[in-house]
Amino acid sequence: MEIRPGERIALFIDGANLHGATRTLGFDIDFRKLLEFFSEPGRLVRAFYYTAVQEDLEYSPLRPLLDWLDYNGYALVSKRAKEFTDAMGRRRVKGNMDIEIAVDMMALAGKVEHMVLFSGDGDFRRLVEAVQRKGVRVSVVSSLRGPSPMIADELRRQADAFVELAELEARIARAPRPERRMSTPARPDLDISDMA
Repeated sequence: MEIRPGERIALFIDGANLHGATRTLGFDIDFRKLLEFFSEPGRLVRAFYYTAVQEDLEYSPLRPLLDWLDYNGYALVSKRAKEFTDAMGRRRVKGNMDIEIAVDMMALAGKVEHMVLFSGDGDFRRLVEAVQRKGVRVSVVSSLRGPSPMIADELRRQADAFVELAELEARIARAPRPERRMSTPARPDLDISDMA
């Protein structure tokens, strides 16, 4: 992906889609590094992060990430996830953010030269085409690696550039956490009080 010097850039991150892709590829995103990566050659105007949140949960594991993003340079766009029961009687949660992404991309189309969409959803093909007609280059970040491609072929073909997420890993991945060492003996049959 070519980022031209001084080029105004906006990021549009489909949180659920990106999380699924990185989980399949086996790494976590360091969102500070992600901002730095796109700010280096160009001028990052805005970085949007879209996600649906289950409000009925006492504690959401997503909440610390969303709070961090909100305070560290991301425009957080969230809405309440909808809960329903499918035909098989299973409880399902749905939180599609496609409309929110489309509205923001169209609103910024005259204000940036380059948009980077982190999603593989084929529903965005027509949106990408509409933004391109307004003179904006669009790069799509997703992955073809893994058991099955995580990007729709029609979206990949429409984009000005396709960026393989796995190839960005060295620049945007969070460092692996060090393993914790046990402070007690590994043998459960050994009583630590006998060692004094």
